[in-house]
Amino acid sequence: MSNKVTVLGSLNVDTILRIPRLPQPGETLKMDDIGVAGGGKGANQAISAARSKSHVTFIGGVGNDVQGEMMLKLLKEDGININNVAKLNEGTGQAFILLQESGENSIVIYGGANQAIKTTVIQNAMNDIKDSDFLVAQFETPLEVTNEAFKLARELNVKTILNPAPATDILDELKKNIDLIIPNETEAELLTGIKVVDEDTCRQAADKLIDQGINNVIITLGKQGAYYKTKDGVCELVPAFNVKAIDTTAAGDTFIGALVSKLDTSFSNLREAIIYASKASSLAVQRLGAIPSIPYKDDVEKQLNSK
Repeated sequence: MSNKVTVLGSLNVDTILRIPRLPQPGETLKMDDIGVAGGGKGANQAISAARSKSHVTFIGGVGNDVQGEMMLKLLKEDGININNVAKLNEGTGQAFILLQESGENSIVIYGGANQAIKTTVIQNAMNDIKDSDFLVAQFETPLEVTNEAFKLARELNVKTILNPAPATDILDELKKNIDLIIPNETEAELLTGIKVVDEDTCRQAADKLIDQGINNVIITLGKQGAYYKTKDGVCELVPAFNVKAIDTTAAGDTFIGALVSKLDTSFSNLREAIIYASKASSLAVQRLGAIPSIPYKDDVEKQLNSK
């Protein structure tokens, strides 16, 4: 049975600049290539969940422009319900990605319509949220909208997952309505003050988040894997799959979308879902782009079963 997932999040058109390395201050650097693709953390996570066979509804905003039409078309192509995507008088969000030869990337974001959505979009989407198993959000849309969404989800007994990226302070009211938080090591440090470098520091950071009222924690560590801890004290560092990364754009988003597609609402299969999500992410980093790199369920399961 497929999970029903609502994603509240960002829709960006990505401009990808392929460069040998990051330029130094004052330096002019020749780029190797330029490309345009769909992206945004919200879109990436929604499409990842959809490609792993979840039924996905999207809540967000686009501008009345060509970029907005492009993003709506991309969501529809993966069967995502776009009835709750508002068309606004702001430009569609954009991201400019500096992709180095090493596969690492640096990203500059223009929020645009993503930052212009209001809490009314949550009330308008109430029936879709009510019908969901999970509500997923990031921090590329206004905090007050996320807070309203998670409050409603808790009232409706819908499980909530927060990817606190880009990292910012979390409202105390929001913390009490988070069932699972998924930061990377940088975000975990910003939220807890603990520099996350290994399993021991992961445990310390996770403990601090759980002490703040968040029931379950997954800290993603890139090549090291993903550490999880539950309020019941179950914890483990699940190693990553060892692959050669070409482009790490959307690796974390692929992980989250794939994870929510596999996760039980009781969170009892957290380890199994992490393994599936890690495999999906390992496939994504071997391809260029955000949305174009996100794998389908059949590809992920074929790779998992081939060991």
